[in-house]
Amino acid sequence: MNNSLTNTGRLLWAGLRALLVLTLVTGVLYPLAVTGVAQALFHDTANGSEVRAGDKVVGSSLIGQAYNLPVKKGQKTPEPDLKWFQGRPQNGLGTNSVNTRYQLILSGATNRSGDNADLVQWVKDAKAAVIRDNSTGDHTVEPSEVPADAVTSSGSGLDPDISPAYAQLQVHRVAERNGLTDAQVRRLVDDHTEGRTLGFIGEPRVNVLELNIALKDLVGKG
Repeated sequence: MNNSLTNTGRLLWAGLRALLVLTLVTGVLYPLAVTGVAQALFHDTANGSEVRAGDKVVGSSLIGQAYNLPVKKGQKTPEPDLKWFQGRPQNGLGTNSVNTRYQLILSGATNRSGDNADLVQWVKDAKAAVIRDNSTGDHTVEPSEVPADAVTSSGSGLDPDISPAYAQLQVHRVAERNGLTDAQVRRLVDDHTEGRTLGFIGEPRVNVLELNIALKDLVGKG
């Protein structure tokens, strides 16, 4: 009987020691080592790819933002603030009270087929809005100029980038609304256009948040 209790106690103590060692290694030492390497070699990425304006964090280069006017009384959805460059439509995020647009509860696509009546109407409405909003006194946007990313949401609904074509489409409107020349704003777009990753992955793109920060700085200097 005593021998049985001794063996049981020995096994329990061995199991407890193994638990403590594994907890220390996998629960403390390994996370600290991985965190240390990430902070040392990939500091910006490890901290959420933060974007700063001055000394203030204003967002992440990985997450899109909405640039809207305050909601007026009686309005269900806000109007875009047209002095800023606008990102892609956000239909993929839905419009219910929990999962509001660009509020990071969850992400997702519209999950509608190409011939879905709702999706077709969304695209038509978005195209009409893009043409209306971006046509100025001395420039009219043609339907053929509107790129696909101007009227469709991304797979996640959180895409922070737009195509150079969509950014260039907005140049006349942004210049007019901010008292700048088309050349000044076009230069901003060119300066913030990134090429394909490693020269062959993905497509050229423009980060809307970073572009709008540069626009704010340019307007402030003027």
